[in-house]
Amino acid sequence: MRGLDFDIRPGEHVLLLGASGAGKSTLMAGLAGVLGGSDEGEQEGSLTIDGVEAGIARGKAGLVLQDPDSQIILERVGDDAAFGCENLAVPRDETWRRVRESLDLVGLKDIDLDRSTRHLSGGQRQRLALAGVLAMQPGLLLLDEPTANLDPEGVREVHDAVRDVLARTGQTMVVVEHHIDVWMDLIDRVIVIGHPDPDSHVGGVIADGKPDEVFGEYGDLLARGGAWVPGRAIPDRAPARVRADRREPALVTEDLGFGRGFPLGEHIDLEFFSGEVTALMGPNGAGKSTLALTLAGLLKPLAGHVRVRADIAEGARGGEPDKWKSRELLGRIGMVFQEPEHQFAAALVRDEVAIGPKSMGADEARAYAIADEMLERMNLSRFAKANPYTLSGGEKRRLSVASMLAGAPRILVMDEPTFGQDFTTWTEMVDLIAKVRDRGSAVVIVTHDEALVKALDARRIMFGFAGE
Repeated sequence: MRGLDFDIRPGEHVLLLGASGAGKSTLMAGLAGVLGGSDEGEQEGSLTIDGVEAGIARGKAGLVLQDPDSQIILERVGDDAAFGCENLAVPRDETWRRVRESLDLVGLKDIDLDRSTRHLSGGQRQRLALAGVLAMQPGLLLLDEPTANLDPEGVREVHDAVRDVLARTGQTMVVVEHHIDVWMDLIDRVIVIGHPDPDSHVGGVIADGKPDEVFGEYGDLLARGGAWVPGRAIPDRAPARVRADRREPALVTEDLGFGRGFPLGEHIDLEFFSGEVTALMGPNGAGKSTLALTLAGLLKPLAGHVRVRADIAEGARGGEPDKWKSRELLGRIGMVFQEPEHQFAAALVRDEVAIGPKSMGADEARAYAIADEMLERMNLSRFAKANPYTLSGGEKRRLSVASMLAGAPRILVMDEPTFGQDFTTWTEMVDLIAKVRDRGSAVVIVTHDEALVKALDARRIMFGFAGE
């Protein structure tokens, strides 16, 4: 980005909008004073918070990141929520009062303060990250896609928590969100950043004004650029071209018990078929992500079995994927993790996508041809020589999906594959997943994305908590 000129007045609530990769997260890091020094990139001009340079404006801004794992650093829930206050030298009694209040605000009041942060679901970790920022009571609240991995109830809880905090404190807010409908009642200004020149990768301010003015005047332009514009219908994308093969399931669970540290599900009997997408849906914390890892052979069942069809398991040690070695999983079962960084294995983006085809026996030329096609379709070609960890949250997600799709697994398990995507990249991802489905793979998706489920004509399996 270059030539950004704007002032945000105290108490304003601003939506920062732009296509995936436009620089929103970079700008948010700058506002939070954590962008880094000259060794991490070039910077010019000035950025101040209350007249103080952002990098030294200690405690004036609080940032909730796209990826909660980048923000949650302590073992226990209470300690992590208190960490920011402790660094600001807030008195102990006041710190714990704020911690309890902030956890209550984000819907985590029933979580034990001594509970391990490792045992929280992705959505719960995201709410914990927000609680830690709210506890610091910053004057500027920066939210970088804070609801990306939350179920509908979690989205409402975070929205209502932010609404109540803003009403009580008069804080200034800047929020980045692709699905912006949830925030429309709280924002009074929209700033759109992007690439005015389509041939340039240097972005700037495209529009700045009241929401109705920006969406009224620039709605078509924003939609063409990939933004989720309020009121624009999402078209049906990719109905199945062939009927799912229901003669014998590709993967089954038999009296399955699963969990990590404690049981999350028991006596689970499910079937997943080739040529079909199955969506695992339900509230955060119900065990969907843990089940996905168990289906993919990456966690051992606590009880019962996960079995793969004989033709898929041929050449492996039996039909239970949790007993396979890593090389036996390759080509048979692919897993897109909830946190993209957990699956990166190469130092360069292009090499990351080429791993799958190479493992399936493609020569180097063919492997990189597949990788280049995937990068082009995922709008990642310009990052081919970048380190995967330097990408934005949405770009990391697309890379993690591209690397698994490139390997063409017979069974594909995906955990929240569409978070952090603008409309253009979301549409491309839907088309690619549909292609894998129509090729005959069994696809299992953990998601809260109703539009994705509809677009892929997915079969739904709903999860909940015992007694509900």
